Amino acid sequence: MKEIVGQMKAELWDIFDYLHRHPEISWEEWGTTEFVRQELEREGYRLRTFADCPGVVAEIGTGPFMVGVRSDMDALWQEVNGVWQPNHACGHDAHMTIVLGVAKLLRRIGYKPPGTLRFLFQPAEEKGTGALKMMEKGAVDGMSFLYGVHLRPVQEVESGYAAPAIVHGAAQCIEGRIRGVAAHAARPHLGVNVIEVGSAIVQELSKIHVDPQVPASIKMTKFHAGEKDANTIPDYAEFALDLRAQTNEAMERLVEGLRHVVNGVAAIYGAEIELVERTRIVAAHPDSDAQQLMKEAIIAVLGAERCVPPVVTSGGEDFHFYGFQRPNLKTTMLGLGCDLRPGLHHPQMTFRRDDLLSGIEILARTVINTFATFAPQGEKERVSVAANH
Repeated sequence: MKEIVGQMKAELWDIFDYLHRHPEISWEEWGTTEFVRQELEREGYRLRTFADCPGVVAEIGTGPFMVGVRSDMDALWQEVNGVWQPNHACGHDAHMTIVLGVAKLLRRIGYKPPGTLRFLFQPAEEKGTGALKMMEKGAVDGMSFLYGVHLRPVQEVESGYAAPAIVHGAAQCIEGRIRGVAAHAARPHLGVNVIEVGSAIVQELSKIHVDPQVPASIKMTKFHAGEKDANTIPDYAEFALDLRAQTNEAMERLVEGLRHVVNGVAAIYGAEIELVERTRIVAAHPDSDAQQLMKEAIIAVLGAERCVPPVVTSGGEDFHFYGFQRPNLKTTMLGLGCDLRPGLHHPQMTFRRDDLLSGIEILARTVINTFATFAPQGEKERVSVAANH
């Protein structure tokens, strides 16, 4: 298998270069959708695309037992060298290259799954809503296992190493509006200054306590009040809060505490404060069977000494909606080390390309071993694959 992946290297780099040069932001990945569709069509996959949203679902094989592999597709909107533009600074171009590589590799080795193998290319991960849309489209209906992949920064996993799971935390964005009373700055006692109200909210956030053994944070990330005149007490402000917690239970406690803070501050200052909760990303609960299969594949490709424990990270990923919304679906994400520097979402992020080849082989072996272990008549297939590849 490694030799065949090596023979595909030039083709894979052409795919990556195209995707990297043509980034598209969330819900606008139409060109990416068409490119991915064409690549999979050439390999003989059955394909589904959608009229109302980007995304591709591709599959081979038949039968009730189904295994899936998912990639995200969207880029970030960032300032790069002084110009605002779409930019693949979270590695989604690499994820698509890996998952397309898996789809191509399994065809090149003539693999015929004893069931249905499905590939999901999902839009809008950065918005936290793409996985929900794919479930709405039935993309994981009937699926037993679903695997994902995410490049890891060098601070978490070094090049040449990999983890069988990424334990992302929960994430929530909450926007707010404050309405006070305008007044002349010479007579502040006649007004309700929304800047003071916002400052009080910030001070009180530190008094929201969760279990200290569970990583969690809440902080204000945006605040706007006042207009052109500096001698007027402002009566309207907008703000945003970012909430992070390693468990869904801790996230609930943060949100509950925030509501108490807002109600208290509003009463003290005589202001009106409105909160608008945006999509909440759920915390990860990787499945033990899926992790074990991924671990075995990592050891087969990289060696036991290069298989690191599951990565616990405060970042969020909407991949985990699949397992959260479908409790019977076994999921995990490959955490792939690739010397990624200086970090995810940095506009000049770089990584070692050759590590993507290992990611392709790891995921391909995981897919094969999942069918071999859990699909009917699978054990014979597993022995055959191990002998031949």
